[in-house]
Amino acid sequence: MAATNAPIVKSLLEALVALARLLERVDHGSQPIAAEQYRSLITRLKALLSEDLPADALKAILAHFPATAELYENLNYAHAGLVCAPLDQAIEAELQAQQAIARWRRVQP
Repeated sequence: MAATNAPIVKSLLEALVALARLLERVDHGSQPIAAEQYRSLITRLKALLSEDLPADALKAILAHFPATAELYENLNYAHAGLVCAPLDQAIEAELQAQQAIARWRRVQP
């Protein structure tokens, strides 16, 4: 990223943090918001997450804001799978899926 882009990147990161913080409050708050407001928040977050951001800064933001990390993971699942989930958790989920499939196969006629 060129040095001339530093102010733009800083603004993008600040906006991402602000919206990620808002998403956490919305997801964990007791006051519901309108569906259109939620859609607007997610749309704006998706746009910011699609920007060319410094990997270390993005990783730190995703580590601090789980709801935004989940959104990021969902957006990138086709390319990267469960990129934000801890490896142990991903392996355990895979094992559970395999066991469930095996149980299902045993009960089929």
